[in-house]
Amino acid sequence: MSGKYTPKGPVGRVVHGLEETAIAVILGLMTMLTFVNVIMRYAFNSSIIWSLEVVLVLFTWLVLFGVSYAFKVTAHLGVDAITNMLPRGPRKVVALLAGAICVFYALLLCKGAWDQWAPFADLPPTTGHWFPTGLDTAARGRSFFETDQIPMPDWLRFLEDWINYGEHYSKLPRVVPYTILPVAAALILFRICQAVRRVWNDESESLIVSHEAEDAIEDVAAMNRGD
Repeated sequence: MSGKYTPKGPVGRVVHGLEETAIAVILGLMTMLTFVNVIMRYAFNSSIIWSLEVVLVLFTWLVLFGVSYAFKVTAHLGVDAITNMLPRGPRKVVALLAGAICVFYALLLCKGAWDQWAPFADLPPTTGHWFPTGLDTAARGRSFFETDQIPMPDWLRFLEDWINYGEHYSKLPRVVPYTILPVAAALILFRICQAVRRVWNDESESLIVSHEAEDAIEDVAAMNRGD
């Protein structure tokens, strides 16, 4: 069943806590900013000019966090009509093969995420089309790129010396919202590896065990029974 997950090991518990805390904070901030902006617009004919961009950034973070979180709680939907017809052994082989493909895709995602984010952090992206073959030290940095309207918090001023050669930021640099790219890609890879390990250890028969329609039917049946 989806939504049930018990973290194992110290690393799993730490990542589990950070993920759920981040998702809760993001949802809270999005709700608060949207509510405040609606009240200001209709009651005071004013608005927080940067709130829409912040909400868009937070929504992006929420989606990318949600992808890895759904892997963790097995909430992604999977088509298993054919694999369920197979005996236990071949079913496990097919699941492991699917897991290997997913790991390969997640590795590609990690490379792409790093290459997209690195120039904004004044770091070199990787070379190579599919696999990293080195670092492109000749790539032009983009650390001076700023968001459109989000103000620069004073507690992040250290970034001016770290990545922008002491130049002043008038708005929040794009490296901050773009940081979710490598973080989310790494989390997705981590969660896929966990799912593959569960299949390997016979703790699960497939990477994705969520059946949304069946779950909905069971929920309705439980309501009718008064459970």
